[in-house]
Amino acid sequence: QVQLVESGGGSVQAGGNLTLDCKISGSTSTSVCRGWFRRPPGGKGREAVAGLDSDGARSYAASVTGRFTISKDKDRNILSLQMINLKPEDTGVYYCASCPPGHYGEVMPNGGWVGYPIEASGFWGQGTQVTVSS
Repeated sequence: QVQLVESGGGSVQAGGNLTLDCKISGSTSTSVCRGWFRRPPGGKGREAVAGLDSDGARSYAASVTGRFTISKDKDRNILSLQMINLKPEDTGVYYCASCPPGHYGEVMPNGGWVGYPIEASGFWGQGTQVTVSS
């Protein structure tokens, strides 16, 4: 069973930085697509913010391009999201997710996800809260 556990969330002022980590266990394959998603306050749906495809290609929503960087530590099986110059609109619960081996997926500029139906069929963490105050 694949398990994902996020950490690193917190409260910062606008302009601040945070790095989120996602520890992945139960999966030895490196050929998977993975991503970071967030759910804004107010009951809105989750949006994709950063993706890392099985071949190492990175993709980002336009709203975070240039400010967020997704990376992975193969040795420790950790997926990270480095966030700089945070804005109040970045506030939300951040989730990491993983596809089963052998599938494609990427983040679209509008915050959508294409490829494997990760929302319905992927593996998800429990989420970590990020709050950015103005």
